[in-house]
Amino acid sequence: MFERVLIANRGEIAVRIERTLARLGVESVGVFSDADAGAPHVRGADRAVHIGPTPARDSYLQVERVLDAAARTGADAIHPGYGFLSERPDFAAACAESGIVFVGPGPEAMALLGDKARARAVAAEAGVPTLAGWSGEDLSDAEIVERVGEGDLPLLVKAAAGGGGKGMRLVTRREDLTEALGAARREAASAFGDERLLIERFVEPSRHLEVQVLADAHGNVIHLGERECSLQRRHQKVVEESPSPVVTPELREAMGEAAVALARHAGYVNAGTVELIAERDDPERFFFLEVNTRLQVEHPVTEAVTGLDLVELQLRVAAGEPLPLTQAEVRRDGWAVEARIYAEDPAAGFLPSSGAVVAYREPVGVRVDSGIEEGTVVGTDYDPMLAKVVAAGSDRDEALSKLRRALGELVVAGPTTNAAYLRALLARPEVKAGEIDTGLIERLGDEVASPSPSSELAALALIEMLGTPQDDDIWSTRTAWRAQGAAWIRRTLEGPEGPIDVAVKSTGTAWAWSADSDVDGPKTGLSDGFSHQPAVFRDGDAVWVFDPDVGPVRYAPLVGDDDSAASGDASLEAPMPGTVVQLRVQAGSVVSAGETLVVMESMKMEISIASPRDGSIAVVHVAAGDQVERGATLIELAAEDRESAETRGGDDLVQTEENA
Repeated sequence: MFERVLIANRGEIAVRIERTLARLGVESVGVFSDADAGAPHVRGADRAVHIGPTPARDSYLQVERVLDAAARTGADAIHPGYGFLSERPDFAAACAESGIVFVGPGPEAMALLGDKARARAVAAEAGVPTLAGWSGEDLSDAEIVERVGEGDLPLLVKAAAGGGGKGMRLVTRREDLTEALGAARREAASAFGDERLLIERFVEPSRHLEVQVLADAHGNVIHLGERECSLQRRHQKVVEESPSPVVTPELREAMGEAAVALARHAGYVNAGTVELIAERDDPERFFFLEVNTRLQVEHPVTEAVTGLDLVELQLRVAAGEPLPLTQAEVRRDGWAVEARIYAEDPAAGFLPSSGAVVAYREPVGVRVDSGIEEGTVVGTDYDPMLAKVVAAGSDRDEALSKLRRALGELVVAGPTTNAAYLRALLARPEVKAGEIDTGLIERLGDEVASPSPSSELAALALIEMLGTPQDDDIWSTRTAWRAQGAAWIRRTLEGPEGPIDVAVKSTGTAWAWSADSDVDGPKTGLSDGFSHQPAVFRDGDAVWVFDPDVGPVRYAPLVGDDDSAASGDASLEAPMPGTVVQLRVQAGSVVSAGETLVVMESMKMEISIASPRDGSIAVVHVAAGDQVERGATLIELAAEDRESAETRGGDDLVQTEENA
């Protein structure tokens, strides 16, 4: 076994790898950028090395700096985690040239299987069923558009050099193909440094199944069964489980044998995942999708049902040891489900969210892999996944129930997360019954949503703001006592859905309260009569109130009118903090309703901001490459005359969201 291992990653996966290294008695070396100087993965490492500025391209993606950190600390191996350099054959080769063991497959196998186009050919040679399609790496976008006919639709445009939903576009109309190809190439180049694409038939409805394989350098290859990853949004997994609710023992054996055959054919060594797409109503009709030549985000569910530590097995294989078990010795017991916690706002179309973590509390009785803590600043430079919550049970119902309870206990106040949304998703009858497919979340749309915060949350926030009386003086302004008894203390608070009027008064044993908002209407009650007692967290003048079904809700004293009130559809504002990737107009340009004007990127998500109406551009406030805050004015449209405005009827801003 190794003496010292450098972890070329950050966040929750770095913390998770450190945990295994500590258990094995292996010293860990962490690396960090400027933004991560005080991060949990840095403090949790035995040693830590600064490797550059905040942008990943200047730090975590810098091969030379990572290798220099390994050399300076005497690390004899590097574990890449997932993302960043984990699927870069040149990095694996550079490690070998430097005399450092790369914990993963060799560069040849990684290059072969990490490339979707080449992996597809290897799968076919190994006898794994493949989808109809072709590689467009030698063709221009215009040639691709010319080749694709209406009968080929729908099709999926995918980055050839990587996965994770990045550089992927579903095309159902031929007229959308050019735009999809351009966006996919930009995202592929940004995420993987390679803009090559692969085009395949799109299977709908479908299930996303994957098989975990392990192979050593002694010719042994085994699989650990399947994971169901069909609950996805914009091709990005959000909930995974093992086993799949529709995979029979016979189908598991067939998929496992196909995955093992592919790994053998490619000469693969270490942990890897063979991803498959299957017809929803006939999962025995499965097809090769891709190979992930690294540890998967969802590996904990496999660990939960097999009792194995995949990171430990990766390390032992990389150290030259044979696999410690045969296929016949693999045991799978119970059920496990994982939920990915993202910094995103479901109520705002799942746009990325950022900010400081004001309060953080993990649930008990489940596994939490996290890279954040109270005080962590969630920026826009890295992936938005903050943590994973994994629940295990004797059967699927128990595992789902435990996970849903845990999501109701997880507190991340500050940046908005999808925890409450996932709790609502797990309550859906389709999910409970296992009747899921990759398009379910998109079809459900607004049917899945956490409830609006109740008025009593605002009342509790005001009570917290007022606090207990400073003394026993009957004239204390805090208690608003009068000769006829306590008086009402009235405030208008700014909540997530706008201003809400709240009034409270002391009854001697509790607080009486009254609140009124457009959402709830007038409500009254006593603080000791709340349906439950939510947790509260102070944030300067503001207060966060945590509700299991709603999540953390922020209330702050209302400070006057907003001088920068919305100016109708005359200006287009940034819906998220991020970078301007493309600016497609200039002052004076004539535009049509629905025409893309600006393309932004944040946390590897790309969003196209379109014109809400026909008109012309009055002012452009940004340029390509600019960093902007949420709400910043990007473009102002020229004013339209009254007659055209009345005819149009005031359309809203049209946004097209795409996951990078």
